[in-house]
Amino acid sequence: MERYFSVDQISAYHKSVLTIGSFDGLHRGHQEIVNRTINVAKGKQVPSIVVTFNPHPRHILNIEETKVPIIMSLDNKLNMLENLGVDGTLIIPFTSEFSKLSASEFLESIIEKQFHPEELVIGYDHHFGYNRTGSPEYLKEYIDKSDINLTLVEAVSDEGSIISSTRVREKIKDGYIRRANFELGWIYGFDARVVSGSGRGHTLSYPTANFIPLASDQLLPKTGVYLTRGRVVGKQLFGMCNLGYRPTFDEGKYVMEVHFFDFHDVDLYSQNIRIEFLERIRDEIKFKTKGALISQLGLDNKYCLGLLDKYI
Repeated sequence: MERYFSVDQISAYHKSVLTIGSFDGLHRGHQEIVNRTINVAKGKQVPSIVVTFNPHPRHILNIEETKVPIIMSLDNKLNMLENLGVDGTLIIPFTSEFSKLSASEFLESIIEKQFHPEELVIGYDHHFGYNRTGSPEYLKEYIDKSDINLTLVEAVSDEGSIISSTRVREKIKDGYIRRANFELGWIYGFDARVVSGSGRGHTLSYPTANFIPLASDQLLPKTGVYLTRGRVVGKQLFGMCNLGYRPTFDEGKYVMEVHFFDFHDVDLYSQNIRIEFLERIRDEIKFKTKGALISQLGLDNKYCLGLLDKYI
């Protein structure tokens, strides 16, 4: 897949089939749009193109308090688009200046000039351009004056609810990780770096690696204990992860830590790892004694190991 990080990098396409969107999370609804783009392009024997934005437009257009945490990093999004079979992706640097570009200017100066699309494939609710004037209704009027065809992709629903990035974020933040994974169509997780911790896990007989997301605006699941899958120093490993404040020890500092099963005596400090959240096991609990916590960790460990057959 060709990757363009500015319009200047593009050698103009003679023909294409193209879609536009932020596609945060590339959930099942997004995948329907991208797959439709690819299939139409194959039928026309022209390249399939995705135009997306970085950072997320809401990080530029919204005030600090209402910025949305990201579901998926740009690198992971691009890798997934490539795996889906997209031929080329333009990542437009989304700036305050760019946000003032009108819908018609965006279509004429970038989309038509660079890609000459035979067909636009757009989600049913997608808007673009200054003040979001580039609606599906606007596009219908626009293409009437051109040779471009338009395909509007309807919503993908789950149990009567429309799958969206907003809905997926809510599921992850509320701890409904299995439902979020189903709606995403992939296992939610993120890339992280192992950092130094207090070493308390060793005293509890469950040594852990503390980690922080590589992306500063990464969406985090609800506090609690999770069955996780990790990619660590080239290996796929399962483990149990705690997100929270260690209330038993009254530390008050938010910590992310994972205990990998069958992985011992390897110093992971400063390593980059991948953490994926398979199932939420329980809430974080304040135990009366250290011994009570160790007993619960034994139960958590046994329960998580019993779930592995579903994921191996």
